[in-house]
Amino acid sequence: MPHAAARSWTPALILSLVAAGIILSLSMGLRQSLGLFVEPMVRGTGITVATFGFAMAVQNLAWGIGQPFMGALCDRFGGRLVVLIAAALYGLGLYLAASGSHVGLYLGGGLLIGLAVAGTSHGVLVGIVSRLATPAVRATAVSILAATGSLGTFVIAPAAQGMIDRWTWQDAMIGLALLAALMAVATLLFRRGPAPAPATAGAVPPVNARAAIGQALGNRTFIITTIAFFACGFQLIFIATHLPNFIGICGLPPIVGAQAIALIGICNAFGTLGAGYLCQRWGNRNVLALIYLLRTAAIAVFFVVPVSVETTLIFAAAMGVLWLSVVPPVSGLINGLFGPANFGALFGVMFLSHQVGAFLGAWLGGLSFEWSGSYSTGWVSLIVVGTIAAVLQMTAGDEADRDGPAGTTAGRAPATS
Repeated sequence: MPHAAARSWTPALILSLVAAGIILSLSMGLRQSLGLFVEPMVRGTGITVATFGFAMAVQNLAWGIGQPFMGALCDRFGGRLVVLIAAALYGLGLYLAASGSHVGLYLGGGLLIGLAVAGTSHGVLVGIVSRLATPAVRATAVSILAATGSLGTFVIAPAAQGMIDRWTWQDAMIGLALLAALMAVATLLFRRGPAPAPATAGAVPPVNARAAIGQALGNRTFIITTIAFFACGFQLIFIATHLPNFIGICGLPPIVGAQAIALIGICNAFGTLGAGYLCQRWGNRNVLALIYLLRTAAIAVFFVVPVSVETTLIFAAAMGVLWLSVVPPVSGLINGLFGPANFGALFGVMFLSHQVGAFLGAWLGGLSFEWSGSYSTGWVSLIVVGTIAAVLQMTAGDEADRDGPAGTTAGRAPATS
């Protein structure tokens, strides 16, 4: 119903979507640009590639562990407080990492930035948008958020490389810390939605985070999707952390790494919108499996062809289309199975698996290079893990398949796709 859909785009939803898009764009752009600092840090300090990789692994593990807690805080107290705290942690983390010491890198670039990203990424921001959006426009709103969230990478990665070239890498990291403060300013746009309507007869009241997590852990689709989500983190964080250094040892100039990261960001906007469109027609499970399969195929091709500027940028474009395109189907499955009331906590639990994969992708990538002088073991691992995830995801149900303790549909919001 076009008129009903138009009325669903309330001023509160639109303004909050703009704020969430700015915050997500800054958060993802800053984090995905950190790989540009590997070469200058290794050259100018006693830090090794393996050390940097482990710090990024700590960052992703802290993000994963912190995500359920940040999501639950957002579900209970709202997103503004969570983002304000996270923005402060982000700036402090970048400032400490700029010290060039091992402690500063592990504590700032690892732990603090990991917790900061947990409060400024999808688990919190998609939950805010989902609660404001009606089922008629929820999938579209989430797709728009995930798409705009990648645009910061398109701007921040080249800007960071430019600052490194013109200044020092330490000054460039301080510049990124100042950008992190803009996330706090964006929270001024957040708006509350209308008060919930009185419960109808027979409706089930919203469950709390602990009960919702217990319910989700009894659902087969949720469990399989959570396990497969490991591959997403393993692949993406290996590439975000080690691609600039990999193409550098292949003889390409540093600017190509910045261009590749920026291209991932801009192409992701189109890929994420396309994924949201396909989810409404093919189902969330099928789109997720297809994303894992295509992403793995792109990695395999890039691994076997000669590395050049052209092949690197083509690979970056392909990965960009598939980068955050998992967000619409994953959020669609969660909202369809359990509704949006406890989205932050449930997404956080699922995302922990993603971040365990991210931890291993960043860390093992650095170790494989340190031990062998090559990233070949890492690339092969990405192909194996991605193939397993695609096959595994195809065995899951979709939001129509509700079994176990989560099997009841009473009181649950309609599926979003």
